[in-house]
Amino acid sequence: MAAKIKTGDLVQVIRGKDRGKQGKVRQILKDNRLIVEGVQMVKKHVRATQQGQQSGIVSAEAPIDRSNVMIVDPETKKPTRVGIVVKQEERDGKPKTVRVRVAKKSGKELA
Repeated sequence: MAAKIKTGDLVQVIRGKDRGKQGKVRQILKDNRLIVEGVQMVKKHVRATQQGQQSGIVSAEAPIDRSNVMIVDPETKKPTRVGIVVKQEERDGKPKTVRVRVAKKSGKELA
């Protein structure tokens, strides 16, 4: 089955303290969690290392649950659900079925 959210997709947070923020998906973790740029920022206390890294407080992105984000429609720039359409394509003269993700609001294909 095709994934509804992939790395590099533009998503919008629909629940939580960062509601309304948009960002690109950096990483998808195994337990249905995502790391999104600029969302769910936490302060992390870092100890100095022998390799020369200084100690201090660093801001980092924490994982957010997949159910709390929606993909942004490329046409309307608003959150939308994702559908999957099965298409027939010609490749090397042979018909081939391909699954394509589409935005439910506008019907546009998602990259």
